[in-house]
Amino acid sequence: MAAYVNRTLSMMAGDGPHNVATLNNGSVRVNMSNVDSPLQIFVRAKKKINDIFVEIDDYVKDAVTFMHAVSGENGIATPQDVANVESYVSKVQAIREVLKRDHMKVAFFGRTSNGKSTVINAMLHDKILPSGIGHTTNCFLQVEGSDTDEAFLRTEGSEEKLNVQSVSQLGHALCASRLQECSLVHVYWPRELCALLRDDVVLVDSPGVDVTPNLDEWIDKYCLDADVFVLVANAESTLMVTEKNFFHKVSTKISQPNIFILNNRWDASASEPEYLDQVRTQHANRCVDFLSRELRVCTPKEAEERIFFISAKEALLTRLRDRHQPVSSPTLADGHQVRYFEFVDFERKFEECISQSAVRTKFAQHSRRGRNIAADVMAALELVYNTATDQKSAKVEKQRVLHEQLSAIEEQLTTITRQMKDKISRMVESVEHKVSLTLSQEIRRLSALVDEYDAAFRPERAALDQYKRALHRHVEAGLGSRLKKRLSADIGHEMDQVQKEMADRMYNILPIHKRAAAASYIIPHQQPFEVLYRLNCDNLCADFQEDLSFRFSYGITALIQRFQGKNTNRIALNNPPQYTPIPPTVRSLSGPENAVAVPTAGRVGPFSAEEWGLVSKFALGALTSQGTMGGLLLSGLLLKTVGWRIVAVTGVLYGALYAYERLTWTAKAQERVFKRQYVAHAGKKLRLIVDLTSANCSHQVQQELSTMFARLCRLVDEATTEMDSELREVREGITMLEAASTSAKKLRNKANYLSHELELFEDAFLKHNN
Repeated sequence: MAAYVNRTLSMMAGDGPHNVATLNNGSVRVNMSNVDSPLQIFVRAKKKINDIFVEIDDYVKDAVTFMHAVSGENGIATPQDVANVESYVSKVQAIREVLKRDHMKVAFFGRTSNGKSTVINAMLHDKILPSGIGHTTNCFLQVEGSDTDEAFLRTEGSEEKLNVQSVSQLGHALCASRLQECSLVHVYWPRELCALLRDDVVLVDSPGVDVTPNLDEWIDKYCLDADVFVLVANAESTLMVTEKNFFHKVSTKISQPNIFILNNRWDASASEPEYLDQVRTQHANRCVDFLSRELRVCTPKEAEERIFFISAKEALLTRLRDRHQPVSSPTLADGHQVRYFEFVDFERKFEECISQSAVRTKFAQHSRRGRNIAADVMAALELVYNTATDQKSAKVEKQRVLHEQLSAIEEQLTTITRQMKDKISRMVESVEHKVSLTLSQEIRRLSALVDEYDAAFRPERAALDQYKRALHRHVEAGLGSRLKKRLSADIGHEMDQVQKEMADRMYNILPIHKRAAAASYIIPHQQPFEVLYRLNCDNLCADFQEDLSFRFSYGITALIQRFQGKNTNRIALNNPPQYTPIPPTVRSLSGPENAVAVPTAGRVGPFSAEEWGLVSKFALGALTSQGTMGGLLLSGLLLKTVGWRIVAVTGVLYGALYAYERLTWTAKAQERVFKRQYVAHAGKKLRLIVDLTSANCSHQVQQELSTMFARLCRLVDEATTEMDSELREVREGITMLEAASTSAKKLRNKANYLSHELELFEDAFLKHNN
């Protein structure tokens, strides 16, 4: 016995920093309070993977928000892509809910009265579950930690909190109000009162496997999620077929379950110390054979490490005594410290096993699912990133093309504007010159146009006024039609050429996709161009006053005015005839018979120079006079100079001519005189408006061409405005795509980060435990 105790103490001392204390009665107690429990691995792993899944949850939600932002009109993500990513939100939420409830679960099974409840109470360091002789536990009792300071319990399917003391009635087989065998009672015990519960361990007590045939139902409801099974056997007997059959059923539904075998009530060996080693070896061999050969859940060496000989009752009493609680049996059998050490050894190995098993079974699958979710979301984001990058490249190229087109259009428009202004200026000058020249020519032909007017002429004032108004209209219409005939076709042809050149050049600078829509709008007018002439002869010749009084065409005044002009009288008065005097010798040599009448100095004919001057003045006075005195004076002068016969004949002829003209002074003659006077007056007035009319026509041409060019420029401006708008949209699209690709890249990198975090988690908690 002493050797076995020393071996156990050495084993305990070598396994870790356990504190060993000697009690007053000589017994040894192990203090586990300062030991870093293996259960903390599960706690840390649970906290770590929960933190990772919080990040995964935020990441998936951010990805969903981003996918919604880049879907729809943007077309970067399809609705199916958005739906796929959205589906992971609920999946991650479900995993988080499972992780919150995840715990290390150990299920205790065995025959009735083998001490399952006592083992659990000893592990919890308190008498929580009902225990005693006979069939005690009637239903499944699940003990788990509570964050509250008070203990309570709930029955299956109810949220009502019951007093924890009622577990003695609900779960006790001897009570009348007991529950059914498959029922489950949740017992919530404050975490601060128990290290196991604080470390997320859940202990499930069960009725005896020998009290019901519904073992499959038990397994399906309470065993499939268990991390460790503890078979509590009775060391006073041996493993029974009932116990073996139950775990055979478990092994068919769970691959290699973790099973510990506790040979309870080993304190009975104290009464037969001579058979202790043989009985221990017998039980150990049967248990090793059951675990390794029959169930095949571990190797024989591993099986030896999972078989323990304990006394749960002694362990519970020892721990209650340590907590200074009253106990009913203050004395313990010999060797109880060794059995207590072995119970502590079971707890240590149990903690190591359940921690490794729970981390592997609970978190490995979640880690894989987390990595799969991150990979799937990253794949969706990668697709979005590639799509955004491709669209961005296309829009950047489109931006470059639009920018080049706008620059080319602006440069060409500047050049065309300058050239068209020069061409319009030359066209205006040409039109002004042509109109001026043509109008001047038509004014010189005005008499022919006036002669074409053949309306009846009457010299009465009312008829004459009406005749003049009609003549005004005739002249205005005739000049206008002749000008149009001579100029409109020529100018219109030039106008069409200029407009066609404008249209062609403007059409060519438009973008190709804009030309079709602009073709009908950009074609010049189909109506021929006509120059508008506004002569307005009514106002122009309103001051015309005709003179239809009779004028003898061979009157003295008319003759002088016709042949000598207005300054003749002044010339005659200031330049009298001059004669060169002949010397006397010339006269003597010639002789009387050969004498030649040579005017002497100072005389002209029969008049002297003084006399001639006087006669000239009287003659001019008579000629310019219209009265009788002038005629008498002229007659006297003529009689004195040429004789009365010549004067008489001349007078008869002159009178006959006067009478003829006076008799022929009819309305027709008056019309001719009227038209001559009108032509002279209208020609003078029309010459005054030649420059104005040519300027108006040139202004009309300039306005027409400028309007046409402005219309074409406006069309180009509309196209450039539309291109500017399109360019702004492209730039906004590029900005949006840059933001989308940047966000997708960040989210994609975060997926890599989360995958790396899960890899680190697996390296820290899963691979090490395999």
